[in-house]
Amino acid sequence: MSNGPQPTALRPLASSQAGSHPAGETEIIHNAIAVASGKGGVGKTWLSITLTHALANLGRKVVLLDGDLGLANIDIQLGITPHVDLGQVLEQQWPLERAITSYPDGGFDIVAGRSGSQTLANMPTHRLLNLSSGISSLGRTYDHVVIDLGAGIDRPVRYLATQSGRSIIVTTDEPTALTDAYAFIKLMRQQGAHSRIGVVVNMAASREDGMRTYETLAKACESFLQARPELLAVIQRDSKVKDSIRAQMPLLIRHPGSHAGNDVEILARRLANASS
Repeated sequence: MSNGPQPTALRPLASSQAGSHPAGETEIIHNAIAVASGKGGVGKTWLSITLTHALANLGRKVVLLDGDLGLANIDIQLGITPHVDLGQVLEQQWPLERAITSYPDGGFDIVAGRSGSQTLANMPTHRLLNLSSGISSLGRTYDHVVIDLGAGIDRPVRYLATQSGRSIIVTTDEPTALTDAYAFIKLMRQQGAHSRIGVVVNMAASREDGMRTYETLAKACESFLQARPELLAVIQRDSKVKDSIRAQMPLLIRHPGSHAGNDVEILARRLANASS
């Protein structure tokens, strides 16, 4: 079993890549959970959906916002067609609540994105502030607002992550995923992130392998950033995840009791208890 890349493989990121917050930033949205990753393909959207579902199963009122307009696919993974999406809300400057779509099978609501749109990536500062205000408004209605951010480290992605009360960085044991996760954490700290930053290791061959992956990332952060991110969960690799995605059905409905589903349920209980 591979021990994964060593901490020295994670290079310090040049400070010139860090951007500044938009002027007049809004207050921290304490019950918002931003799910991010420096790299695509680590299961971030699947985790966002499953975590939202698990929180709803705990009796929490939850809304899941698809913050990845370029490659939005929450509605696709759930097999639903929303009447209004986030792209329309941003273009028409409507209240964010107008884009809420109920997902009764999971007991939660969603705000769908629009695949192929570059609205979020190129959003002017005032629109970005308005979006953050809209999310803050949702936070007064829901117990949790889960935000599935786009992969990468674009300015709007970093901004929404730092405005959220908690940020979850999703990674795997791939060297590129670890390097990009480290870069994301570094940029958030450079921008003075107030949110609690935690790591979820996804698609781990075992819990032990996942812990080794986390230690690789944590040691790099300790060496270069003098900070150690919290390990929130290790999610085991599970073939039932791909099956549920193909079926456009949440894992906790299609395969209740699966290994990956149980791991996410443990994560949900941890987050719910921390916010109580």
